[in-house]
Amino acid sequence: MPLKKRTFADDEVAIFDEAVVYRRGDYWQMRMWLTKERKYARFSLKTRNRDTAIDKAKKHYHELMAQQLAGKTYFSKTTKQGVDEYLKQRERDAESGLIVRGRYGTIKTHLEHWLNFIGRDTKLKELERTDCENYLHSRTKTKKNVSVSQTTVANEQSTINAMTAWLYKRSETYIEAFDFKPLKRIDRGDEALRRASFDEDELRKVQLTLDGYVKEAKLRINEQGSLTKLVTAYYLLISSITGLRRGEQLQLRWSDVEWLDKNVKGGSADDTYSLVKLSIRAEITKVRKSRRFVIKDSEYFDNLFKVLYSRWKRSKGATADKEHFGNTLVFSVNGETPITARAIQYHFDQVLVDAEIKNLQQRDLVPYSFRHAFITSMINKGATPTKVAEMCGTSTLQIERTYYHTTEAKMITNALPQFDYRDGLLVPK
Repeated sequence: MPLKKRTFADDEVAIFDEAVVYRRGDYWQMRMWLTKERKYARFSLKTRNRDTAIDKAKKHYHELMAQQLAGKTYFSKTTKQGVDEYLKQRERDAESGLIVRGRYGTIKTHLEHWLNFIGRDTKLKELERTDCENYLHSRTKTKKNVSVSQTTVANEQSTINAMTAWLYKRSETYIEAFDFKPLKRIDRGDEALRRASFDEDELRKVQLTLDGYVKEAKLRINEQGSLTKLVTAYYLLISSITGLRRGEQLQLRWSDVEWLDKNVKGGSADDTYSLVKLSIRAEITKVRKSRRFVIKDSEYFDNLFKVLYSRWKRSKGATADKEHFGNTLVFSVNGETPITARAIQYHFDQVLVDAEIKNLQQRDLVPYSFRHAFITSMINKGATPTKVAEMCGTSTLQIERTYYHTTEAKMITNALPQFDYRDGLLVPK
């Protein structure tokens, strides 16, 4: 529709008699009437130069006209609304068993970081492929004292583009994916794994520090935050002896835990442990396959059970029984909702400092590092890739490719089969 206005000020320019470029403050803007939508499209041209503004306005004019002729609309939902719609679909997938609940939580976290970067009120149809080219820099360089690994960013970028493709198919965006800057190739070999894992000495230090956390939390169990601290400490301790993924561990129920034997005496007077069988249900696993395995537990499960069951029993009164308690979550303050990833990360970071783990700034240590250490320990003790894969719920190929060829102890043992490699020493068999 031709412009009604025919007289223009010095800071106004007509574009093809159907749009206007005008200046607000230092920057030039554009306004164009969209007949089908019966609204003005208004946006900044992001320039202070008049001639540049006119050139950009003509380009936008042709793009808007082409979109109108193709039946596309200009006005769109915001990025926040787009994320909400995508998450609703992914939640349905979780309810249908297509993805695990933990995966849904991860997707939600990834997209929350993206909204912080892109802006919650940004229009989906104004997004361009290059808008996320500095996403890596934003996630890893701008926040002080927050360590975000490149692997984490790569996973987030994958989630973002999966959502963008989903929105594109529903005509909510004009782009199918963002052009993220290529990430540096990650060294998956020995040194990379060593930086992201604990050695045996470090693991002992961390476990001793966590034992201290448990004792302190028990002494102040009625103070605010102490129960969360205790449960989180046991979460980290049990993670170090089971190699469970976070999603599996947080969804573990007491009915999944079975004691085969208690108070077993070890080789020394103070070495007492239990044999515990864990049943990892298919619906909480990443690979949708159930598994069962037995661990040597230093009474972590038993001690946590006693604390949580006694508190639960007091809160339920006469209706309390162990059968109903079996349906509650293991790593939970109230039995219904798991401890948060934020609580886990906070206490994990504190423990590493208190345990005096070296070179924290140069290493990629995260709670998942307990799984790396667990698998590496199994391999060093002579477990086959198949046995490790079955126990940890992954593929033999993944174990061989990521772990089996990277441990120094294993390489030395292979080269000198008549010796065992223990604590840095070669010991004759």
